[in-house]
Amino acid sequence: MSLIDTALVNTARVRSAMVIGGGISGPVTAAALQRAGIATRVYEAYPGPAHSIGSNLALAPNGVAALDVIGVGDAIRAIAAPFSAQSAAIGAKHVDLPRLAGVEPLRLVDRPDLHRVLHEHAVAQGVEIEYGRRLIGVDERADGVTARFADGSTATADVLIGADGIHSATRSLIDPQAPGPTYLRMLGFGSYTTCDLELPPESMTFAFGHRAYYLYGSMPDGRVMWGANLPHDRKLSLTEARAIPAERWLEILRETYAQDNPGAELARRTRPEDLEVVGGLYIMPRVPNWSRGRMVLTGDAVHAPSNSSGQGASLAIESGIELARCLRDIGDPAAAFAAYEALRRPRVEAVAARVARTNSTKAAGPIARRMMSAVMPVMFRMMNPEKVFGAEQRFRIDWDAPVRPARVSA
Repeated sequence: MSLIDTALVNTARVRSAMVIGGGISGPVTAAALQRAGIATRVYEAYPGPAHSIGSNLALAPNGVAALDVIGVGDAIRAIAAPFSAQSAAIGAKHVDLPRLAGVEPLRLVDRPDLHRVLHEHAVAQGVEIEYGRRLIGVDERADGVTARFADGSTATADVLIGADGIHSATRSLIDPQAPGPTYLRMLGFGSYTTCDLELPPESMTFAFGHRAYYLYGSMPDGRVMWGANLPHDRKLSLTEARAIPAERWLEILRETYAQDNPGAELARRTRPEDLEVVGGLYIMPRVPNWSRGRMVLTGDAVHAPSNSSGQGASLAIESGIELARCLRDIGDPAAAFAAYEALRRPRVEAVAARVARTNSTKAAGPIARRMMSAVMPVMFRMMNPEKVFGAEQRFRIDWDAPVRPARVSA
């Protein structure tokens, strides 16, 4: 970058940002923006910290490495359980999944714990978080953007970043024609239980049961973690799903996994008070417009791959940090957003393409299960982990590298 270019960036630089959404990508993006020298405030629709909402989630090696960039990686490693061995089960057949060499293990962390650590870190970096602020509109100007909230309050900054999840309000404000999330016709559940399974330490199994998919793994404290993807044609909001008593959901889960080993035992041993109702499972289709003017999307608001990818939270973390780099180095918001999209869209869409067919196998019928039982073990044994996962899991953000504007096609 020339001295003239540097002077132009410095005089036109973005100095303030507001982040809509305080889940995972919101505080990560805010902390990264603070590190980039951009004063940032987070506006969350919930009336307070959502430290008790959600089940566990996986962080891939690239996601934990991205958290190192903002200085919170080790804090997450301290609370996240490592899973160094993974296997797949189709009926009675088990096959070990090939491992990618030279990367740290997949880590499982309770969403409330991750949420708490990320929020505390962001606040420690100087980020202010306001609760009870549900975005309902925006007013754009040449030199800034004002957010309007349902309680009648407003806020103004140089840029507005929508990190408000898969049901993003910001996405519709940027593009009223933007696609919404696609319901996968499944509901998610999670729990920890105690049972007499002899599981290897740090092991996770992805099981394709007789009627539904589930996963389970051994925790360091001796408990067994398990999660269920229950086929369910009718879309239920989180509120609707949680309005149904846990006892009733357990009846359904026990019936669904009655023919599975160890699925039947896991469901039987789970207590109603330990069942976490996650609600409907969704993915985001391709979003044509990531930004408009001084507004931009990040995290699940713009890319939410299937939970089968193992990359949803990690990609959201990466995108928030990469967005901060772009706003740090490119003074014009539209140009910064274009550079950000050029950096991120190919990566997140490649992950989405990899797992596009996985969800159809989670609720496979009897004939499809028999085919899977014959084909998948061979497929897994022949898998080249470097080819399949190398580019995803070895990716690292170079925070100190300058970001240059994206080239515009003629």
